[in-house]
Amino acid sequence: MAKSPAAASAARRPRRLRITGWLLALSAAGAISACTSSGVLDLQPPVDVGTQTAAVPSYSVATVVQPPISSPTMTIGYPRVEEPAFGPEPMPADEVDCRKELKRLGVAFTEVEPIHEGQCGIDHPVKVSAIGSVRMKPAATLTCNMAATFAAWTKSELVPAARWRYWSGVKTIRQGSSYSCRNIAGEGVLSEHGKGNALDVMSIELTNGEEIDVRKPGLFAFRTRGFLNTVRADGCQYFTTVLGPGYNYDHRNHFHFDVKNRRSGYRACR
Repeated sequence: MAKSPAAASAARRPRRLRITGWLLALSAAGAISACTSSGVLDLQPPVDVGTQTAAVPSYSVATVVQPPISSPTMTIGYPRVEEPAFGPEPMPADEVDCRKELKRLGVAFTEVEPIHEGQCGIDHPVKVSAIGSVRMKPAATLTCNMAATFAAWTKSELVPAARWRYWSGVKTIRQGSSYSCRNIAGEGVLSEHGKGNALDVMSIELTNGEEIDVRKPGLFAFRTRGFLNTVRADGCQYFTTVLGPGYNYDHRNHFHFDVKNRRSGYRACR
């Protein structure tokens, strides 16, 4: 049976609505696809940079693009200060040569710090503990010149004299004073001990065990007297002063040897 015109119109109405919905959907999709980033910017309200200065602050290009300029670093030159030199002063050539002589003579010694006390002192002292196989007890603090002179006398005169008189070598030299800051007894003159130029010998020990005391021997001690006389006489060839028992009371128990500098070349051997 045929439909009435009203029924046919009513049947077509939902179809038109559906077609219209599809068209609207397609239109919306087209609008969305057209919204690119540039499109979004186009939707922003136009801004007139020349007239809207209050809305858009003005910045200088230099402030925005360039980093802040720091103050230049200034390098100040200071004068070069040399580091101070520490340590002992160079040893004089004669002192260096003297130490070579000590080694040649077989002297066992150690260097000592400079000694300066009032008018006394030694600039370059040495402490002698042995001369070859002969020990020095206690070790003697002397100038190198005095040490070398005493060592030469010991090796060339003292040891041979002991062998000739006693058929024995010398084991030990016992000394009573080397460096000592003092004046000559009874005088106001500085002793050579205060300069390190003197040595007092109290006794001599031989390798056979006998000990020879420097004090004046007895009347019948012929060998000892002869030995001590030889020691004193031979010493005058090396030292400028040799004093011993018989000279005065202060030297009654020892031999005093020194290398005092005398302009006239005079030697005191008593």
